[in-house]
Amino acid sequence: MTPLSTGDPESIGGYTLLGRLGAGGMGVVYLGVSSSGRQVAVKLVHTSYAQEEEFRTRFRQEIVAARRVSGAFTAPVVDADPDAEVPWMATLYVPGHSLAELVKKDGPLSQRELRALGLGLTEALRDIHRAGLVHRDLKPANVLMTEDGSRVIDFGISRAADNQSLTMTGRVIGTPPFMSPEQLASPRDVTPASDVFSLGSLMVFAAVGTGPFDADSPYLTGYQVMYEPPDLAGVPEALLRIVERCLDKDPAARPELADLYRMIEALPESDAAAPPETREESARPRLRPTLRGAATTSAATTSAGATSAGATSAGAATAGAATGTGTGTGTGTGTGGKGRRPRRLLVGLGTALAVTGLGVGVAVFMSGSDTIAASDTSGTTTARAASLPDGWRPWRTALRYDVKGVPLDYGTTGCVADGSSALFCGGTGFTVARIDAASGRTLWRTGTRPQGARPIGVRDGLVYVYEDPDDATRRVVALDADTGHRRWQRDINKSADPVLYDGGLLTLSPDYSSFVAYGQSGKELWRAPSLDEVCTPSALGGVPYALCSAGTEPGQAPVDLMKLEPDSLTETATLPQKAEALGAVGGQPLFLAPQTAKDVYEAGYERPYNALLRVDPETGQVRRIPLARPLTGAATLVDGVVYFVRSNGSVTAVSADSGRQLWQKATDMESLSAPAVSATYKRVYFSNRFGRLLALDSRTGAEVWRASALNDPGDKAQNTPPRVLLVKDAIVATAGDTAFSRSPDGPD
Repeated sequence: MTPLSTGDPESIGGYTLLGRLGAGGMGVVYLGVSSSGRQVAVKLVHTSYAQEEEFRTRFRQEIVAARRVSGAFTAPVVDADPDAEVPWMATLYVPGHSLAELVKKDGPLSQRELRALGLGLTEALRDIHRAGLVHRDLKPANVLMTEDGSRVIDFGISRAADNQSLTMTGRVIGTPPFMSPEQLASPRDVTPASDVFSLGSLMVFAAVGTGPFDADSPYLTGYQVMYEPPDLAGVPEALLRIVERCLDKDPAARPELADLYRMIEALPESDAAAPPETREESARPRLRPTLRGAATTSAATTSAGATSAGATSAGAATAGAATGTGTGTGTGTGTGGKGRRPRRLLVGLGTALAVTGLGVGVAVFMSGSDTIAASDTSGTTTARAASLPDGWRPWRTALRYDVKGVPLDYGTTGCVADGSSALFCGGTGFTVARIDAASGRTLWRTGTRPQGARPIGVRDGLVYVYEDPDDATRRVVALDADTGHRRWQRDINKSADPVLYDGGLLTLSPDYSSFVAYGQSGKELWRAPSLDEVCTPSALGGVPYALCSAGTEPGQAPVDLMKLEPDSLTETATLPQKAEALGAVGGQPLFLAPQTAKDVYEAGYERPYNALLRVDPETGQVRRIPLARPLTGAATLVDGVVYFVRSNGSVTAVSADSGRQLWQKATDMESLSAPAVSATYKRVYFSNRFGRLLALDSRTGAEVWRASALNDPGDKAQNTPPRVLLVKDAIVATAGDTAFSRSPDGPD
């Protein structure tokens, strides 16, 4: 136990706090004492998670699940308040170490200790299953070794056997080396037999110091759990038959708990450990397969459902509520210096994966992450060959060209892509340059007056850019994408950006009187009248609209959504003041509704939004979709998901259909770009101002990898918004006046 530090509360729920027992990703565990003198372990959730309704729901379920079990073989709940401003739960304080800590410190258990452990775990599972629960995360960090026997802790991801769903659809939660094949393949359909499989893996870990399916990555571990026989080298002969039956791939073939209890009870009560010659064999280096592109992780792991924290030092007393998320060896990698057992190399692993279409929902645990990244269960995985531009290699190029004249620096440098291998980038000292996405080589560059503006877009062999020949004029210029030659140009309004829609290019006339649509040849397609108010062109779902406000300045009045057609401007719907257009879902325009429309002139202020607004373009009906809580940050709609990116690096993903929060990730990378989403890799990519890249799992928000910042990204990096996009699967990002490309597999 460590003393309370500055910022720690002195009491929680009437319990006086004596010190810290441990801390982890989800919260802090304190040693507390009641007024009557009873000691309890008080789990206090981190403030950031207290704001997540999904987390509160899971926390309530953990409390309910723990209370359904008798407490004879667990740490019973004595008090809790999941609805407090900061949720907390108090369990009976039981001094002891986790099995993970014990094995790491003292090595594998003797046969007598293994017998006692097996009997205690079987009794605990019997009580858990009688309560109608399946634990689903039985691992060394969740087994507390006390003076009166073992206790099973942490019901954060347990599931009721009556099929009440306690986890998000499609999310795989657990610890791969101790999960059953059926939990990996179909996590919503596990039965009590899954816990028996986990018990078998845990007993191997206790007997040898490593798990029977350990590998260098959760992906490979999941493959071995599902398809490979367990590595049982070093397991005492008397225990071998028992763990073999527990680890049968077929749930129906595993022993019932009553039979398992009798089998373990018959084990010898000797103090002898595994035979010396087997231990020497286990000290040889283990051969480990590797797979390019597979997700790799740190050794220390924790489940996303683990809402408590374990003691972080081997000598600290571990509370009954602790999960061992600090230094516990949840993956079975901590061996206490006892060495590793050899495992045969998986020959032809890549071929096997391709043939079987491995769809194991392997939970991927990243160092420092609070969320689990689950691989796809549809038969595809992220371990695949990337689709890259022909001849691609990592590259970096300067978007800077020294010319005479004063730059018109709009601070919006960045690139657009044509869907193949061509990039068109704005920069310092030129209007636009074509960059080869495979090598970073500049193919052509144009512009007589430097601007520093990102191109408008590229379509049908044309790249559209801005040109400001003088202070009073602004043009849109269409350039041949292959040569950079000017094809046509048109004067546009200086205060309204043109947009590409499905039929052409939509602009606002210089005199504000009309909206003008141009085709590929530069021919005027049609005009529509503007209003005597502030109007800007918009393309939502590829359809041309105008966003108009009666105020003299944008955002000072409700927003009128006007549908544009030849010679026609039709009011479709009226949105609240400062509503933000996101795009369209299913052909219906989507907006963000602000919680407040007040103007706040304060550094760092981010306006909160509390609902999505979906507009039926035929009837004009506006459907309000409330968010679970107000969210702040720059919002981007991609493939039916709205990503809120805050300046402090927090990213929240929300379903555009339901408003339901899918996940939230608090990164430590400030000033992130808007996201680029890979449907192939199921990842969300970000860049920051200094070229640091971040990849999150698009389904869970778990960090997959990150790359270091660029060396010397230029003197504009601090004040230029970063951008990232994909060319096929290659990542292209800009930082300041530098563009660079990296592999989707990460910095390695």
